[in-house]
Amino acid sequence: MSDSIFIGGGGADHTIAQTLLLARANRHGLVAGATGTGKTVTLQVLAEAFSAAGVPVFCADVKGDLSGLAAAGDPAGKLHEKLVARARLIGLGALEYRAAPVVFWDLYGKRGHPIRATVSEMGPQLLARLLQLNDTQEGVLTIAFQYADDNDLLLLDFKDLRSLLAWIAKPEVAKEIQQQYGNVAAASVGAVQRSLLLLEREGAETFFGEPALELADLMRTTTDGRGYVNILDATTLINSPKLYSTFLLWLLAELFEQLPEVGDPDKPKLVFFFDEAHLLFADAPRALVEKVEQVVRLIRSKGVGVYFVTQNPRDLPETVLAQLGARIQHALRAYTPMERKAVKAASESFRPNPDLDTQQVITELGVGEALVSTLDQKGAPSIVQRTLIRPPSSRMGPVSDAERSAIQAASPVVGRYDKEIDRESAYELLEDRERRAAREAEKLAQKEEREAAAAAKKRKTSSGRSRRQTPTEAATNTFMRTASRELTKYVLRGIFGSRRR
Repeated sequence: MSDSIFIGGGGADHTIAQTLLLARANRHGLVAGATGTGKTVTLQVLAEAFSAAGVPVFCADVKGDLSGLAAAGDPAGKLHEKLVARARLIGLGALEYRAAPVVFWDLYGKRGHPIRATVSEMGPQLLARLLQLNDTQEGVLTIAFQYADDNDLLLLDFKDLRSLLAWIAKPEVAKEIQQQYGNVAAASVGAVQRSLLLLEREGAETFFGEPALELADLMRTTTDGRGYVNILDATTLINSPKLYSTFLLWLLAELFEQLPEVGDPDKPKLVFFFDEAHLLFADAPRALVEKVEQVVRLIRSKGVGVYFVTQNPRDLPETVLAQLGARIQHALRAYTPMERKAVKAASESFRPNPDLDTQQVITELGVGEALVSTLDQKGAPSIVQRTLIRPPSSRMGPVSDAERSAIQAASPVVGRYDKEIDRESAYELLEDRERRAAREAEKLAQKEEREAAAAAKKRKTSSGRSRRQTPTEAATNTFMRTASRELTKYVLRGIFGSRRR
């Protein structure tokens, strides 16, 4: 098995082989270029090459074209002659068409196996970014997570989180939490709940739950030693850019947390392609950008290579660009002063070639051409070369729905994630607490009602006893009433002059 990946032919006559050493492939990379310049095909070439070398791959399919990795190229297709001619020109030899082993995934579970994560795995920081919370609201979310941990409340799906937020907003619970964790304002809780509702309406609810994704299922190889290419269908997901970027960042963070240290292996354990990479950093708070920088810097020691795919290198922070060893730069446009600055910056990121005006060439590259520089055995960048990218062995274009269904039915993870599991978690536990509290309140109310009735009966009895009269009291009262009536009559007769003489 080769120790490198053939990318294409470089130099004026395209005979200088441009390769990517597998032992340096975990030093990350960049595939950049304007729309329509060939980035997707380059990604396809790299993915199938890594797979053939026994390296599992994870990539997002934003346009649907990458699904063609699952089918062999067509020798009767209209591009066949051009592809064969290019293969011959760059010294590739005979072009062999072959499909890569593929597993389709989809956060919504419609065009691939569902991918799920629990709310606890996502964590408050990433979830706060997904919900676009401010600092105060993120603080409330962090307190909610800590309260759940301290009270053994599993946060698995959206209804768990909603129940927890409703619980900590109760005045008596909020008062208790304030003493131990900090203030939980009802207004902030309400804002988080509204953001959850908006996210749920975008369909994100299906992502949270169980069975959660096992990272080992992304790192499978076939019986003949090829790595599976895990393709995330992002044709719908890309319409929710925050969910898309947060999910991929979560996946990177999980790989970083769970995989053991391996140093610099002979080949990566997994290669991760992040298409539309600018979404990862768009409007991201500084703390999150620093987290990405840390993960990118350290995850290579876990044997994971991360390749960012974007239109312009300036979409990525300088601190991230500095970590990217392999660079494949397709054409850039330079119609405005800002674009010319971007071209200059991109050209200056390469090790100079005395035979090449890098800044000028970037604007002249044709479709399927790129400026390529990779790391050599010593880890130093190679001299940049103008390169014709090799043609892929798999299909250039999407598979049909019928082909996708057949591939999914034969998947090594079929039946593992397709049915959702709903076990006892925070929602059920808090519902049980509510029911118990309601029963206790009802018992207390009934007890108070009985006590009130008994007290009323006692007062009535005591009052009845005080109105009873003895015979002497009754006779005295009768005499007094009679005397009073006679006296009144006497007085009235005197006033009206009718008194008898």
